[in-house]
Amino acid sequence: MKKQILLRALIGAPIGVTVCTLITILFSLSYGSGEYFAAPYELIAKCGSELCAVVLQTVFGMLYGAVWGGASVIWRIESWSLLKMTLSHLVLCSAVSLPIAYFLQWIPRSFGGVLGYFGQFFLIYAVIWVSQYSVIKRQIKRMNHRLKEKNQS
Repeated sequence: MKKQILLRALIGAPIGVTVCTLITILFSLSYGSGEYFAAPYELIAKCGSELCAVVLQTVFGMLYGAVWGGASVIWRIESWSLLKMTLSHLVLCSAVSLPIAYFLQWIPRSFGGVLGYFGQFFLIYAVIWVSQYSVIKRQIKRMNHRLKEKNQS
């Protein structure tokens, strides 16, 4: 299990960087006038330079992706109920996601900003959860089908 967590974390790290980069591109396309916004202005100001802000954002993007990648192992623990898997995954991922988003100034530093972030986070999480639920449901169907075939032979 530890090996699987590490492997998925190593795969998740570059995915986290890719997602962060795609978000900056989408943000720049949406809000810019042909200008690329590599990091939030507040983070650049805090870091003292755009390069420092981008490096920091990249490192935290790797951490973000690694945690989400490693946490995906939770969905493979067959002895856990779906509720236990969901709550464990949700708590772990949100415990890492909010501090990173807050620290990197991806969200406004206000009560409304945190609330808005959680709203978006839970919406995205619900989409991920539904996809995982579908995968688990398909696996159960396949196992039941195999058992039925085996019993008929």
